[in-house]
Amino acid sequence: MGKNSHIEWTHHTFNPWWGCVKVSPACKYCYAEAWAKRVGAAVWGGRAPRRFFTDAHWREPLKWNVEAEREKTRKRVFCASMADVYERRADLNESRDRLWALIEATPHLDWLLLTKRPQNILQMSPWGTTWPHNVWVGTTVENQKYANERLPELLSVPAVCRFLSCEPLLGPVDLSVWQSSKRRNGQHPIDWVIAGGESGPKARMMNPDWPLSLRDQCEAYGVPFHFKQWGHWAPLEQGNGHVRDQLIVETRREGPVTMGKFSRKDARILDGRTWDAVPMLASA
Repeated sequence: MGKNSHIEWTHHTFNPWWGCVKVSPACKYCYAEAWAKRVGAAVWGGRAPRRFFTDAHWREPLKWNVEAEREKTRKRVFCASMADVYERRADLNESRDRLWALIEATPHLDWLLLTKRPQNILQMSPWGTTWPHNVWVGTTVENQKYANERLPELLSVPAVCRFLSCEPLLGPVDLSVWQSSKRRNGQHPIDWVIAGGESGPKARMMNPDWPLSLRDQCEAYGVPFHFKQWGHWAPLEQGNGHVRDQLIVETRREGPVTMGKFSRKDARILDGRTWDAVPMLASA
């Protein structure tokens, strides 16, 4: 956690606190909850306390901002990998207000606020209709049900970038109703799509058709597409490490595909290549 993140689509991570409550199927095997338990932090659930941090922790993004300004570049900061900025709890308000001030004080950092609670974004954010140029907002979309529920909320936000994290991708997702300018009903467009499979010992399998469909939709509408990883299940020829289990799944494109559960999760080849697109505004 922190500077030089191992997450492929960001440079740094910053957590204003640790802890959350599960709200949808994507949360079932939450990596952040598992990580917190490994280090002895009991911070998951509605009644659990959240873990807060020192002033030294809050000064780190200020250092990153100075470095980015000196290097004449921009750095993306994923906020928050171990929490949800828009969780509705009164004891988070002070840290949330501190986060808004920190974002405004670091104009050379692009802050990626990813939430499973997009219905709270406009009410909890302080910027009304004029958002800072360095705030990107995103929501998790694991299947069509949550696309239908969350995208209208996300796409009403007047941020410079609205992105989707389709990870873990648990079913097919059709974004066409929100992609076409003729069908958006006045809402903002989708600016970036990140897709990936699930990791962990109980990882659920991602059918190869699902990320390929998202890739095709993004190409059709000119939306940057990033394929993060297959997760612990991958097509047999794509996987890394020791094969622990195998299953055959039916796909529309390729017919039966043998999927393996691998000891490593970092296979990233989709349709013969990696997909690492980022919105061009990242270098603005």
